[in-house]
Amino acid sequence: MRLRRRRPRPSAEPSAEPSAEPQTALPQVHASKYNPWSADLAATSFLSMVWRLPAMIGRALSWSWRASPADTAATVGLNLAAGVFTAFGLIAVAGVLESLFEAGPTPDRVRAALPALLLAGGAAVVCGVLRAGAGWAQGRLDPYVQRLTEMELFDLTSRVRLEAFDDSDFSDAMYRARDRGVHEVSRMVTSTVDVITGAIGIAAVAGVLAVLHPVLLPLLALTVLPDGWAAARAARMRYTHMREMTTSRRRQWIIADLLAERASAAELRAYNMRPFLLAEYTRIADHVRDVLVAVARRQTAVRAAGDTVSGAATAATYTALGALLVAGAMPLSVAGTAVLAIRQGQTALTQLLFALNRSYESGLFFNDFLEFCAEARVRLPAAASGTPPARFTGLSARGLVFRYPGSERPALRGVDLDVRRGEVVALVGENGSGKSTLARLVAGLYTPHEGTIRWSGVDTAELAPDLLRERIGLISQDYTQWPLTARRNITMSADTDEDRLLRALELSSADAVVADLPHGLDTLLDKRFVDGADLSGGQRQRIAAARGLYRTADLVIADEPTAALDARAEKRLFDTLHAAAARSTVLLITHRLASVRMADRIYVLHEGAVVECGTHDELMALPDGHYRRLFTLQAESYAFAGGRGRSADEPLEGAEPAT
Repeated sequence: MRLRRRRPRPSAEPSAEPSAEPQTALPQVHASKYNPWSADLAATSFLSMVWRLPAMIGRALSWSWRASPADTAATVGLNLAAGVFTAFGLIAVAGVLESLFEAGPTPDRVRAALPALLLAGGAAVVCGVLRAGAGWAQGRLDPYVQRLTEMELFDLTSRVRLEAFDDSDFSDAMYRARDRGVHEVSRMVTSTVDVITGAIGIAAVAGVLAVLHPVLLPLLALTVLPDGWAAARAARMRYTHMREMTTSRRRQWIIADLLAERASAAELRAYNMRPFLLAEYTRIADHVRDVLVAVARRQTAVRAAGDTVSGAATAATYTALGALLVAGAMPLSVAGTAVLAIRQGQTALTQLLFALNRSYESGLFFNDFLEFCAEARVRLPAAASGTPPARFTGLSARGLVFRYPGSERPALRGVDLDVRRGEVVALVGENGSGKSTLARLVAGLYTPHEGTIRWSGVDTAELAPDLLRERIGLISQDYTQWPLTARRNITMSADTDEDRLLRALELSSADAVVADLPHGLDTLLDKRFVDGADLSGGQRQRIAAARGLYRTADLVIADEPTAALDARAEKRLFDTLHAAAARSTVLLITHRLASVRMADRIYVLHEGAVVECGTHDELMALPDGHYRRLFTLQAESYAFAGGRGRSADEPLEGAEPAT
């Protein structure tokens, strides 16, 4: 074994020179490049919103079509047919009034009006049936759209690069998408259908009014447009402030979980965090409330102005209609039909503008969803379909550089690593030295900004991530107890192999944990459900160890696997990991330096760089070595804890001498 003592390489620091290593850093691309609904939508005017209406409708209908083509076609088609029959009904009403207002005996006028009356009644019945069918199809469409958008969101959140979750901007975007974005997509589709329905109804009424008298059509528009302008402006006010408060509302959401979740309930009480968290929640909630109250006041003023102008326009319309009638420019039958058409047109136009406004408001939140999807796609791992070589010969890393989002200081700086088949390789160092970050890079969970990782000589950037991870067993210090059975908490997504399962339980000492569960491996590990069980920290870590050992892995990565274990379970697991090298390679990260003495190679990390590398004996032979200092300090602390006043030079049970 050749001893190496290394210092950080200057070339690993950021420089103006282009790096020869592949650059795989997350690109800083604004999501609007991929999303035509850019973030400045909130600042558009009412006319701009109307101008964008075709694109908005097209995008909403495309989502609707993806969700359910049949229901989308039925919703739009039946509403279109209902609009046609609405026009027929108005024309028939005009015929009824014309017959009734003609000269002659009343029975004759009624008989003359009867065919048109039957036509109007039939059109009304057919229109009602068609609208009922459209409503049924639209009611079916909503859950399909909701499911599609949720699956789209979670498909992306479960595939983005892991480091994206450490980015505040990404977390804000994800919060907006989950908070309102997902739910507003189905509302957007519903509003789009309502826009189409209203437009069809307006077209029908407008056609009739244009035939009756050309001046009636612009008068009709004047009665409703002010309301539409006011509603759109009010919606824009609310959205703008909601977007500006994203970070505050996300923090409010997190604090609410801390106050109400079981995971934090014990420490909440033990450290008397309730007053502090309630005060913090109240401060944020008060700020959000004050902003929304101020917005509501401004919205009321805008809507009042719109209602006033709209009322004045309605009065002007009926005045103009009366003037035309008095001047003899319009027959009484036409005037009666016009009044009916104007009322129906006002209703249809009001519904249209309400749908437009609702589409606009939903579109603002829909934009958040689309914006997040675009940003998440930018952060997806690079497409790769290569299959890892069948035989694992080893893993090597060269020049690894990694920075967490928002941090200019690299967490890793020019790290080299070699792990050969059948070896136990240990990573040691102080907290924050980069051990866990390096382990996540090796496990394929993080992507290096610079440098390469080779699996059996093949660049991992060319290998399909899922196929690569299937060859790696991970025992992490940040383990999750899933709300699933104990069996599924160990086998995870893999099929159950009883022999492998029993072996993993035995090697991890989790067999004793399972034996104490009321339903054994079929016990649900979540106390929040009936017959669910809870585990202690040490029991959870044993289950997590069994999870990593269950997988038939070429490489087992154990990141602080014994932090919550007692001494006996800890020794058993370390013995297991050392023995596992006979069939798997082991990368061990631990603070327990006494457990790495038998490692084939130890890498010592300090401030993100490998500063020493060698066996335990070689590293202890360095007079002023970093590893030697750490080991000596730990041995002295064990000696002091033993209570016998032994010196650092005296051999410690279970540990090497300090010198």
